[in-house]
Amino acid sequence: MRLVFLTGSLVHGGAERHAITLANRLAERGHECHAVYIKNIPAQLARLALAAPSSVRCLHARRYFDLSALSHLHAFLARIRPSAVLATNSYALMYASLARAGAPLAVALHTTWLRSVKERLQMLAYRPLYWRADAAVFVCERQRAHWRRRAVLARRNEVIYNGVDLAYWRADPAAGARVRAALGIPPQDFVIGLCAVLRPEKNPAQLVEAVARLRARGIPARALFIGDGPERTRVEAQARRYGVEKTVTVTGFQQDVRPFLAACDAVALTSFTEALSLAAIEAMALGRPVVHPQVGGAAELIRDGEDGLLFPVGDTPALAGALERLWQPGFRRMLGERARAKVESRFSEQAMVDRYEALLAEIASTRRTHEQLRKRAPAH
Repeated sequence: MRLVFLTGSLVHGGAERHAITLANRLAERGHECHAVYIKNIPAQLARLALAAPSSVRCLHARRYFDLSALSHLHAFLARIRPSAVLATNSYALMYASLARAGAPLAVALHTTWLRSVKERLQMLAYRPLYWRADAAVFVCERQRAHWRRRAVLARRNEVIYNGVDLAYWRADPAAGARVRAALGIPPQDFVIGLCAVLRPEKNPAQLVEAVARLRARGIPARALFIGDGPERTRVEAQARRYGVEKTVTVTGFQQDVRPFLAACDAVALTSFTEALSLAAIEAMALGRPVVHPQVGGAAELIRDGEDGLLFPVGDTPALAGALERLWQPGFRRMLGERARAKVESRFSEQAMVDRYEALLAEIASTRRTHEQLRKRAPAH
């Protein structure tokens, strides 16, 4: 197949990383893959491993809706005539819908949260684009149900869980020990990681308060924020407010987060919203017990008390209580081992790529069949 993967940008984020993974893996399977991004934010460009430099292009959109970028995309699609286009989220869907030049179109939706009135109005405008799309992919059952209630549906609607490369996401205790030594973290400290772009919906400052609560109980807890973003200032201010600034570290963006996650005893998410967290799956694959808010597909990913812990979204005492349970080495080791087993059985990258490959082949084949039948139909 000749496939085009369209994203709004290559900003640091799970949705963009997901699209890059699919493009790389399907190219390895012999498909001709092209990656196109609308706005010139190339933070993850180095992750793309497509053979030909011409297979990656930026549309250089200067505004939300840029006619020049749209024209560029239309000309590109008309020239290469892809078997199918996979758009990531609604913004890319808009461009793909208006410029697709007859190519079958699927969209992968990675969110459930609309941050503002403007975004809610935009989704109303996007809905007809979903209705005309050949397929929509949701990352968990709860997310599909959420959008079904809001009439955000395509002709075909599938759930394909996010997946990770099990060989790549394997714990390296020595790398974790080196990170702890480099950061000056004492061996006895209880390190709680949070790996994310520090955006408002990730609510990272909540972890600072939870660490302060644990330290007040005599637990030598510290927070390791693996990432960066607009909430970094708030995280650092919260650390000063609670007097725990010496036990809160923000690493900034990292190309390889595995050594930093390996340095953690546990991993927490504090988001107000998630669909199916790729960061949580990656931590679980590394054998790290995850504490996750009860939001999005959390219950599809984690069985509370068996392979991770869940807590009510926004409930800091409950978060601190869950983390306190993980202070017990035996309990967190057991949860970590079960977390890795869960990822191996349900959230492997191979299973994810297999499902996407089959879906894209099916919509490409269905479109070809319809076109052939239309051409053979007698004129009236």
